[in-house]
Amino acid sequence: MELVFAVSLLLIVHAYFGYPLSLKVLGRVRPKPVIRRYCQPPVTLIIAACNEERRIGEKLENTLALDYPREKLQVIVTSDGSSDGTNAIVRGYAAQGIGLHVCPERKGKENAQKEALEKATGEIVVFSDVSTMLDPQGISEIVANFADPSVGCVSSVDRVIGRDGKPCGEGFYVRYEMWLRKLESRANSLVGLSGSFFAARREVCRGFSGDMQSDFRMVLASNRMGLRGVSDPAAVGYYRDISDGRREFDRKVRTVLRGLTVMFHNLEFLNLFRYGLFSYQYFCHKLLRWLVPLFLATALTANAALSLKSTGYAALLAVHCGFYGIAAVGWWANSLPRGVVLKVPLYFVTVNAAIAVAWWRFISGKRMVMWSPSQR
Repeated sequence: MELVFAVSLLLIVHAYFGYPLSLKVLGRVRPKPVIRRYCQPPVTLIIAACNEERRIGEKLENTLALDYPREKLQVIVTSDGSSDGTNAIVRGYAAQGIGLHVCPERKGKENAQKEALEKATGEIVVFSDVSTMLDPQGISEIVANFADPSVGCVSSVDRVIGRDGKPCGEGFYVRYEMWLRKLESRANSLVGLSGSFFAARREVCRGFSGDMQSDFRMVLASNRMGLRGVSDPAAVGYYRDISDGRREFDRKVRTVLRGLTVMFHNLEFLNLFRYGLFSYQYFCHKLLRWLVPLFLATALTANAALSLKSTGYAALLAVHCGFYGIAAVGWWANSLPRGVVLKVPLYFVTVNAAIAVAWWRFISGKRMVMWSPSQR
C-alpha cells in the first residue's frame, strides 16, 4: 500500500508540476524561439455561430475594426443550423465584406468550420468564436508567427473580461494553462490550442474532421507534417467568464470528452521513436493529466488503509480529507472563494471531477459532436 500511495502521489505531482519543470529545463537548454515577422498574406477568418443573435452584432463590429488590409481578409460566418435571427443579422453586413455560409442542419461546430473551409481562399486560416473579442492588431499578431517555416498553427492567449467590458482577474485554471503553453512553445510545441481564437496554415487544415475537436486536432495535424504549434502572447482573445460554476463544470466535461475522442483516434503520437519529445508532451499534458482522477482515488484508498496502522498516515488522511472538504464547501457555497488557499482545492477537485465524469461517459460509449456555445 505504501508503494501504491507513493506512486500515485508521484504521478499526480508530475502531471501538474514535474512536466512543466521538465519543459522549463528543456527551454533553457535548447530553446526553440519563434521567428516572428509582420507580413500580410491572404487570410480567411472563420467565425462559427449557432443561435447567436444576442452577440453576433458585437462580434462583427469587432471584426470590422481589425487592422488588416480588407482586400486580404476574407471573413466567413458559418451558421450551424441557427434558428433565431443570427443569419439575418449577418446578411446585414454583406455590403461590408462579411460572408455567410448557412449549414441547413445543425451538426456541430467542427462541421460548420469544415464547410466554411471549402470556401476559404486565404493562405492562413483563422478560427474564432462569437464570444471572443480581438484587439485591432489581433490578426496581424497571430499571422506574424507564420514567418517561421517550422510553425504550422498558432494559439492565442486567453484573457477574461468583466461584465463592464474591461480586463479582470483571470481564473487559476486560465493562468496555469497560459503558463504551460508558454513553456511548451519555448521547448517544442503546444499540445492544444485555444479553441476560441487560433490560426493554421491552409495545408494543415487538409483532412479537417467535422466531428473532432479542431483546436486539439490541428496541433496533431501540424506535428504529423513535421511542423509545430506555438502560443503568441501578443495575440489575445478576450472573453467573458462563465459566472455559473455548475455550467462551467459541464463545459469542462464536454471539453475533456471531446479531447478523449481525439486522443484515442490518434494514439500514434504516443510513439516516442516517431514523434520524440512531442510524444512525451502528448502523454504528460493529455493522457497523464486525464488519469489524475484515478491516481487521486488510489492515493486516498491507500492512505485510508495505511491510516489504520500508522498515526502518521492517519494525520495525513485528515489533511487529505480536509483538502476535499474545503473544495466541497466552496462548491456548495456557489461562489468562488477569494483566498488562494481556498481557490486551489476547489479548482483542483472541480477539474478532476469533470475529467472523471468525462471518462465515465466516454467508457459508456457517449461522444460529444454537437456544440452549444457557452452563455457568458
